[in-house]
Amino acid sequence: MKKLMLSLFIAFGFSACSLGDDINVDCGANTDLAFTGFPLLCNYSIKTLPVKPAAILVASQEKMDSNFTKHENTCTAASDPTIDFTKNMLVGIFAGEKPTSGYAIKMTSIVENNCEVIISFYEKAPLAGEAITQAATYPSDFILIPRTSKTILFNPVTETPDNIVIGTYFGECAGSDCQKFFQINDFNIMKFQNVASGNYNFEQYKYTAAGKRGDYTLFLKSVPAEILNLKGQTKTYGSPDAADQGGIYFELHQGPIATKVFIDTNDTADQSAEIKLFKKAIQDKITSLK
Repeated sequence: MKKLMLSLFIAFGFSACSLGDDINVDCGANTDLAFTGFPLLCNYSIKTLPVKPAAILVASQEKMDSNFTKHENTCTAASDPTIDFTKNMLVGIFAGEKPTSGYAIKMTSIVENNCEVIISFYEKAPLAGEAITQAATYPSDFILIPRTSKTILFNPVTETPDNIVIGTYFGECAGSDCQKFFQINDFNIMKFQNVASGNYNFEQYKYTAAGKRGDYTLFLKSVPAEILNLKGQTKTYGSPDAADQGGIYFELHQGPIATKVFIDTNDTADQSAEIKLFKKAIQDKITSLK
């Protein structure tokens, strides 16, 4: 396994730090490492788009400036572009040039041991029925990890991009924790940061993530059939947040289909018993993830 990991590491363009001639050195047990998603293109553009698979590790502002061009924040949500390189490092991973849209690359989980940090990632190709554009794309993903001197390795894995986003929101709330949103998939849990009220495009927000297996499959079992049957539609139950009572948010991604539901926190006539139970399940899950 170490030979394979080292080969992947070199293939992605890093200069590997030697672990010594003994590739069977005992590095100890792996432990999960939390990380932060960084919506880089809100604040920077890369100066040279890699046409082949590559990765970059940025540990200083000097290297950041040499590889990226800073520009005005293009996200509608607040996003702090500042990286404290005394505490963190930016890791970027690139899938290379692709012929159309619909491709993606995503870092999913990180473990570390006494010798190395291992970043798992998956790649996605266009799905059957997915709308694509006939133009070259350059999929990438960026995260912040705690600063380290350990060797960083990349491990390709097979994952489904299917996921669920759940949240609670209060439009008139001025506090820092009024909008609570999480993505649940089968490989980690993401907590989105600084989500703006009414602007639920989660690709533009930072998030913190930690490895956790199987939560998507488990939580999907609680989704009522009437929501599953919406299959890409958006539906609102009651009048969520009409009187600052807040609302419950649910978003289901299955393949190319995205279904969105907004639920009044108050029980309303259009909420069946199953919807009320599901609303409670979302609230309980959010409480458990805080």
